[in-house]
Amino acid sequence: MELGIKETARRRKFWNTARKDALIGWLFLAPEMIGMLALSVFPIVFSLYLSFSDWNLVGGLSSIKFVGLDNFRMLLEDDKFYMALKNNAVYTLFTVPIGMFLALLLAVVIHSKVYGKDYFKVAFFIPYISSIVALGAVWSALYHPSQGPINRFLISLGITEPPKWLADTQFSLISIIIIAIWAGIGYQIIIYIAGLSNIPDELYEAASIDGASQTQQFLRITLPLLGPTTSFLFITLLMSSFKVFDLIAFLTNGGPNDSSTVLVYRIYEEGFRNFRMGYASAISWVLFLIVGVITLVTWKLQNKSDNH
Repeated sequence: MELGIKETARRRKFWNTARKDALIGWLFLAPEMIGMLALSVFPIVFSLYLSFSDWNLVGGLSSIKFVGLDNFRMLLEDDKFYMALKNNAVYTLFTVPIGMFLALLLAVVIHSKVYGKDYFKVAFFIPYISSIVALGAVWSALYHPSQGPINRFLISLGITEPPKWLADTQFSLISIIIIAIWAGIGYQIIIYIAGLSNIPDELYEAASIDGASQTQQFLRITLPLLGPTTSFLFITLLMSSFKVFDLIAFLTNGGPNDSSTVLVYRIYEEGFRNFRMGYASAISWVLFLIVGVITLVTWKLQNKSDNH
């Protein structure tokens, strides 16, 4: 009898109010955590295992065969992989810095005393929230080799053989880059305008009193104080530039002659066209490592500059 009373008292002491509240909290979090494990953690671990395996997607799970590092050895001899990697690098080198530069200039102009600034914010932001398929269809018509407005304009200037744009191996990737910069610049403008709004007007007033020109104010006040905003945009745009897929899949299918293929499109092509899921997983992990290393280096450099 006495032991039962002690056991009951011990249980009551263990299940106090704080522990009950914590249990209720974990129960509320359980569906989200189970979903995260099922939809995020498990696919990541499974794709890592597949990168060391040979698996034909249509053969079912029973056809998975462990092959070690064979997939990564194949990558070193895959010309299409190197072409996709080169195209991804070119795409990133053009879209990220050029897009950020144009967005900064437009944000400064819109943020200053411009009539109808709210209209320009909306006008630049609409392409970013629009359907990529719709944007691709519009630009496909603009890029039409014979009937497109762009080539019609070039012909009127006396250019007898304008580029074929999406159908030309030399211009297909450039065409995609132009669309990507145009479609994404609205988001960058909004972020930069938010950063500009946090800069106190007193700094510019004091600089004007000291005789600083507009250019000096921009270089000495605006740019340094926009450092965190620029760093955030650079890292996010860098990561998204390596994930480009929809425009290329809709407009060029990686062609012509693989001139516009990128790493994510190669993953799709190998996994869902050639059904080589193991090889596709190996490409995806190489892409993960590339983006991770670049992001880490960028983050370290930004922290070092902030500390100085």
